[in-house]
Amino acid sequence: MKKYKIGFVGAGAVTRLHLRGYANHQDRVEVVALCDPSEAAVQERADEFGISGRYTDLAEMLAHSGLDAAVVCTPSTIRESIMRPLLEAAIPVFLEKPFADTFAEAQQIAELAKRLNVPVCINQNFRKHHKFDFIRDLVKAGAIGKLESIQFDSLFYRQDAGWRIHTERHALSVMAIHWFDGMRRIADAQAASIYCSAYSSKAVDCLGETDATVLMTFENGVRAHFTQSFSSPFHKNDLVVLGSEGVISTTSNTIGLYRRDPSGEPNWNPQPVQTWEHALPIEEAIFDGLNQLLVWLETGVEAENSAFDNLHTVSLLAGAYESAKGNQVVAFQEGLLG
Repeated sequence: MKKYKIGFVGAGAVTRLHLRGYANHQDRVEVVALCDPSEAAVQERADEFGISGRYTDLAEMLAHSGLDAAVVCTPSTIRESIMRPLLEAAIPVFLEKPFADTFAEAQQIAELAKRLNVPVCINQNFRKHHKFDFIRDLVKAGAIGKLESIQFDSLFYRQDAGWRIHTERHALSVMAIHWFDGMRRIADAQAASIYCSAYSSKAVDCLGETDATVLMTFENGVRAHFTQSFSSPFHKNDLVVLGSEGVISTTSNTIGLYRRDPSGEPNWNPQPVQTWEHALPIEEAIFDGLNQLLVWLETGVEAENSAFDNLHTVSLLAGAYESAKGNQVVAFQEGLLG
């Protein structure tokens, strides 16, 4: 396999997760450059991971680094200003989620990438790290009969720092973007509508929302519901996928398959009829996302985590914000905002 020279744009905390994952695959990638407007951040991260190319100006990095691909880990608030010069330089990009702060901006970037014929992939690492794709395969194999609904509760306390706490978009963009993506993957259908109610708790120091409840419907009739909280001292992480013949449930790395009691009576202490252990470390899941971009470059076959695929995920995110603002159901056309 070809080894690719990679350059990073952004030296914040999430960059460290990428670099840890890539360090295990030095036969596949070599990180040769790092760019961030903060020289101190560049030096700190580059020293930590032994990166030789150190830049505070993106144009300079593009001119001197000989990159095969770039990884963008900047704040989502400046996506277009970073993506345009990379795409115009014909540099394939692996982009941190969320794709962009608005659907319109994400669509503009995706269309520019298509027009310039430059592959772009989005880091939806929870597809593998949070078991969404594994569960999707179980559902497609008929493990629970006809899929009917998906329910998820993600409750914990999280106090962020830095740029994110000063933006109007918070918990949904930070974490629920994963749930939007994972649920549409499990549903295996385009979204039809979404309703969202959200608020900002005084328990968390931030401008944007900390808590939200979301209900989605998909074109195949599947319903999905989740609750997200950044303000809860009580921790809960329960995913339940309900079908006509059984249920898949997971609260940790163990996935359980449950069936109705043959007697037809309620079973208040059900035991799984089958379990699976599935745990892909987040750093490895991030590398997997980058590798999908590299395989796209090698084969010419668009990756599953491509920018155009992710427009359906960012549509759900944007639709949730629109719904919460107007207290209304937002409809989609072919899984995208109209």
